[in-house]
Amino acid sequence: MISKNVLVRKSVTAAIAVLSVASMAGLAPTAASAAPAATGLISIDAEHTSPATLNHNKRVAVRVLTQLFEAGNLAVANEYVRADLIQHSPVIADGRTGLKAFVQESRQLHPDQTYAVTRVIAQGNLVLVHANPIHEPGTRGTAVMTILRFDDAGKIAEYWDTVQDVPATTVNGNDMFGTVSNPETNQPSGPSKQTAFSQEVVTSYFNTLLVEKNPDAVDYLTPEFYQHNPVSPSGSAGLREQFAQFFQAFPDTIAELNSVIAEKDYVAIHFRYRLSPAERGQSIMGIFRVTKQTSGEYKIIEHWDVHQEIPATSANDNTMF
Repeated sequence: MISKNVLVRKSVTAAIAVLSVASMAGLAPTAASAAPAATGLISIDAEHTSPATLNHNKRVAVRVLTQLFEAGNLAVANEYVRADLIQHSPVIADGRTGLKAFVQESRQLHPDQTYAVTRVIAQGNLVLVHANPIHEPGTRGTAVMTILRFDDAGKIAEYWDTVQDVPATTVNGNDMFGTVSNPETNQPSGPSKQTAFSQEVVTSYFNTLLVEKNPDAVDYLTPEFYQHNPVSPSGSAGLREQFAQFFQAFPDTIAELNSVIAEKDYVAIHFRYRLSPAERGQSIMGIFRVTKQTSGEYKIIEHWDVHQEIPATSANDNTMF
């Protein structure tokens, strides 16, 4: 007989893995303490952000992260990061000084670390960077998704991330970074007008599955549905029944959406997931790829995500959200 703990982990992974679709209050000190409620989605002024600004923000995001974590160039923080940076990573202190101190310590421990960026998605004043930092040559490293909020002057004002170790093998045979669906590009592709359709599909999927707890959400997935979560198989067959069993076993689950970043056929989301109100839960960032079917419908064809348990303490006074 499968233990309840194993069932919990497999069920949570299955529900969230196909899904990966708060605020600035203090972290709950223990798993049994009630955490503050989320204040809603991060505001995105997408309508008033020009393509030139989006491209600038994407270039800056990649430059800052690679220069800091791979080259150890602290000067880039002085140039592009606000002194009063709001930090949500639980291992980094607030402010530009906190970020620089963390980078210095990281570089001292891992002088040969690399920071391979896989995909970058931008909308409004937010940029998500999906990367594979490797601390020691020859190791698999971690999967990291980082969200950066830019101010009107083009400087980084706020920082969120979610980190997960890369396993040796995956159930689906796909790694946590590559692209399997066509076209095989890691960057957003297709017409800009698809952005609205992609965002609608992914947010509807999130609300139907995790908020309404309705297994019919699988209708938003293509039959092949390529999965990059290392412990979940590809394909949407059988998921309806799996979700139904999960919500029967865990009826008190809570999903709180923190941000949505959509660009063409890619949609990135950040949310908090808990099995019950008493748990700290997980910070989850995910990316969905949306494709247009021959019928004219838009459906989700591919998915990547990163999961991290929310710790009891943090290096700053903000939550991970």
